[in-house]
Amino acid sequence: MANLPAFDDNNFDEEVLKSDIPVVVDFWAEWCGPCRLVAPIVEELSEEYNGRVKFGQLDVDSSPGIASRYGIRSIPTLMIFKNGEEVGRLIGARPKNHLVKELEPHIG
Repeated sequence: MANLPAFDDNNFDEEVLKSDIPVVVDFWAEWCGPCRLVAPIVEELSEEYNGRVKFGQLDVDSSPGIASRYGIRSIPTLMIFKNGEEVGRLIGARPKNHLVKELEPHIG
């Protein structure tokens, strides 16, 4: 998929919940067509917000524990975490400006 860090059941708490900067998690799966549309947008944003926001992907098929914990029922789902808490969620393929609008209020 995209060239982003992979989050999974083993590293999610450390990489996402304990992060000192906001984190955007792209919940996706290899078979998901809309996920392929969102991935380049997320990768582009990861470059634009480098150092201010951490971006990564979580494959719901290989890490069902985290997907279940957060009630992920549709993919792609983009979740924004800050200080270990969910502060935003976008479900489905959305244009870049929708993610930016959701993300901006949470950047310090």
